Amino acid sequence: MIIKKFTFNSFQENTFVISVNKKCIIVDPGCSNKTEEETLEKYIDDNCLNPIILFNTHCHIDHIFGNNFVSKKFKLKPIMHEKDYALLENAEKIARTYGLNLSPPPLNVDFINEGEHLKIEKTSWEIIFTPGHSPGHICLYNKEHKKLVSGDTLFYSSIGRTDLPLSNHEDLIKSIKDKLFLLEDSTEVFCGHGQNTTIGFEKRNNPFIN
Repeated sequence: MIIKKFTFNSFQENTFVISVNKKCIIVDPGCSNKTEEETLEKYIDDNCLNPIILFNTHCHIDHIFGNNFVSKKFKLKPIMHEKDYALLENAEKIARTYGLNLSPPPLNVDFINEGEHLKIEKTSWEIIFTPGHSPGHICLYNKEHKKLVSGDTLFYSSIGRTDLPLSNHEDLIKSIKDKLFLLEDSTEVFCGHGQNTTIGFEKRNNPFIN
């Protein structure tokens, strides 16, 4: 399994391509211009990858800038949690408040819930529901390889913002303590912004939790 990180758009968002035996999942495509789209496409082409899943941890604009491109290019329907659909529906309006252009994200999506799994070859990723940063935020967890794609729930020595519409600070802290901090300490965390971390490091050092 290979997890490739790209940092895209003015929000410095992390997009991930998770590949196993030439099949891949594209997580939170944040590519916001032609150059970033070409960077993502080139990596996929150079490595002869076949994208089979487009997954959104949540639907804030920095994580869905590339939904239109990826969906059309690879004929994929976005997969997300139903409780973030309102953010998706209003994404273009929200982008305009930041003075940004957003290609209309596809509204024809598939919903997924906690406890369900995304499978790529023999590799399985469990859905963990972690509301707080957004109402329908979800993470991807691979128990076998001890990998967590945390979106904007948990960062290196930090947590996701909760001063945004539909965010809730108490829910976020509960999601981290009651769900993510139950994972093994050695679990590597691939964050939606910034550098990777581990569950153990955050349990010991994260100033927002301790």
